[in-house]
Amino acid sequence: MSIDSPGVAARSSSGSVAASEPMPENIRSVQPGGGFVYSIEMAWGYVRRGYLKTLRRGYVRNMAALRTGDASGAPHEILDPRDLKFCRNLCTARWADEDDAFLWREHVPFARWGLAELLLMSAPLVLLCWAFWITPLWWLAFGPAVVLGLVVWFFRDPHRLVPREPGQVVSPADGVVAEIAPLETHDFVGEPAVRIGIFLSIFNVHINRAPVAGRIVRLRYHPGKFLNALNPESAILNENMVVGLQETSAPYRKMVVRQIAGLFARKIVCDLKPGQDVRRGEKFGMIKLGSRTELILPAAGLDVAVKVGQKVKAGSTVMARYAVAPPNVTASEASAS
Repeated sequence: MSIDSPGVAARSSSGSVAASEPMPENIRSVQPGGGFVYSIEMAWGYVRRGYLKTLRRGYVRNMAALRTGDASGAPHEILDPRDLKFCRNLCTARWADEDDAFLWREHVPFARWGLAELLLMSAPLVLLCWAFWITPLWWLAFGPAVVLGLVVWFFRDPHRLVPREPGQVVSPADGVVAEIAPLETHDFVGEPAVRIGIFLSIFNVHINRAPVAGRIVRLRYHPGKFLNALNPESAILNENMVVGLQETSAPYRKMVVRQIAGLFARKIVCDLKPGQDVRRGEKFGMIKLGSRTELILPAAGLDVAVKVGQKVKAGSTVMARYAVAPPNVTASEASAS
């Protein structure tokens, strides 16, 4: 479906990348809404850091020597890479891959931000399965086993092949296309746009990925309600995170990914920060337990490649395409033509 807006060039009016806006005061974590499991992880981190500083001082000194960047802005001490899980968007502290003994956690086939929930939800189910299995009522073990399977299935993080053709926009989420709607304008995009809404059920992968390569210009976190994602009002009233990004090369289009919590998905994760560059298909967060994700694109020169009801996969399904200027033709000449 080709969409064009007369008189509007498919490029940023500034002709360059806009200055990144400051991090909002209400984003003090990659999971700004907090939560029960989040509180447990914060408490465990406090205990772990106390243990390291008391009984493993040599380890702490060694990790401090290997660390690069600045820990300023973090809400707690940064002793090793585990301390960056929830505040990597607030500071620049990092360790090289060869110095990060916990890097393997980034490569397990489960959502890095959901490993604690996966463990805490799975452990009692495993015990319940075992408790039933060793009794004459062994067949009752199938009930918690099914629930365990659903928990593991929800937190999966499969590998995705990201399309590399110029001008392509990939899906920011798994799910079903629920809406394709024209917008007269959008405050961040700054011109007529198209909104593509994606509904995620509890059976979908919930990792969010960048639709294009670009720079993060704006982040906005809005606390709110937790209405069913199928309710039209949920897109307005529910907790949500707005991610505004802009292409770093001509025509410097601005786009938005909006993470919206649902009835059960009460925690949004976004580990981005203003000024950060992302790659097309790069993982940047998730929404836990059923939700909605919106993609807002400039309408000029846009060719929408999906339709309502179509299933899409984050990072691999091409949602839309923009015409690419041929060699030796500038972006302004291509727009004029």
